[in-house]
Amino acid sequence: MMLDLLPWLIAMFVLIGFSAFFSGSEAALFTLRPRDRRALKTGSASQRAAASLLADPERLLSAVLFWNVVINITYFAIASIVALQLDRDPEISDAATFSCSIAALLTIIFCSEMLPKSVAVTSAQSITRMVGLPLSVAVRAVDSLMPTLEVVHLLSRRLIWPRFEPEPYLEVSDLERAIQLSTTDAQLIAQEEEVLQNIVSLSEIRADESMRPRTQFRSFHPPVSLSDLQGERPPSGYVLITDNDSDEVAASIRLSSLSDIPQQRLEHYSDPVIYVPWFATMADVLQQLQTRDREVAAVVNELGETIGILTFEDIRDTIFTFSPTRSDRLLNRKSIHEIRPGVWHLTGLTSVRRLARYFDVKLPDSKNVTVEGIAQEVLERLPEGSDQFAWGPFLMRILDVPERGPLTIELTMRPDEVQR
Repeated sequence: MMLDLLPWLIAMFVLIGFSAFFSGSEAALFTLRPRDRRALKTGSASQRAAASLLADPERLLSAVLFWNVVINITYFAIASIVALQLDRDPEISDAATFSCSIAALLTIIFCSEMLPKSVAVTSAQSITRMVGLPLSVAVRAVDSLMPTLEVVHLLSRRLIWPRFEPEPYLEVSDLERAIQLSTTDAQLIAQEEEVLQNIVSLSEIRADESMRPRTQFRSFHPPVSLSDLQGERPPSGYVLITDNDSDEVAASIRLSSLSDIPQQRLEHYSDPVIYVPWFATMADVLQQLQTRDREVAAVVNELGETIGILTFEDIRDTIFTFSPTRSDRLLNRKSIHEIRPGVWHLTGLTSVRRLARYFDVKLPDSKNVTVEGIAQEVLERLPEGSDQFAWGPFLMRILDVPERGPLTIELTMRPDEVQR
């Protein structure tokens, strides 16, 4: 009996493999983000074939669904034949026949749907490189049936669901109800207010106030290899790539988006950066990043030179972090730290806005936005160790001037200010 069933069982396993191929391919291709899809156009022949398929998603999805339906119908037809043959054998009980049918159903659900789609979603780029060419052949094989499938699809929408409309992802009323329901939690209300304040402040904070300065990141000339990173992940999470003939940042690679990091030619996986002037607000930068589907903005000065970068994660942290500071983000330390009563240590990256907000004082007008810039302005030169100066209600003393990185400054209140 088993020898008679062997060809049918082999056919079932082959069909499971084909079904897994189409299910996994669909999940991998439609999981890719827009920048991943753009990268396919300059990749291998298989990647370019995948990019061509994604250019017409309805054609791709229709073909994949068609092949899956054909394969699954064939699989269950063969499974029925096997079940009938088992039922005719007097030595095999009805319970065993029923168990075989259930096993066939569970096998195709797990092996051709759940498992391949899970693997495809977690390794979408790798799967896409492998399935592009064979999937392209499979789609072309059913192109002659596409007009018929489109007519069936159109009739089903007109006759069965004539008033069907897509439901919006989020209605304004849904957001209002969510806020109303959250008003019973005082802590949540405070967090919401802080987030709203941070969002509003984006229209006031300049790019040079929150950027990662040039001294706080490394950039690489192409070609870039994994060994260039020296086993260290960049603090920003991005590998920054310069132009071939200059040191200006031109592209970036978000390492967390790569399921497997190649050893060579990392620049092939990069996305161009956008350029914003130093005086642009963070709200403007965020809007440009979203509109142009980018994640890194290079901040430039009046001469067009890169003086820092702003990433999408930096702006997100500014919005959702309680009392966000650049020192916390870049140096993993507080920007203002009270050492003892009446004495504070600051980092040179501390913004003037942050200083005024922390001490609740009005500070003199200045074109500089950081304490380090104020020190240079008052001293009229680069700060040196043990330099002291007064500015506004504060007395400041330079504690440390590292070769790379921000100053460390000791701050105390002026005596006349303390008496007030």
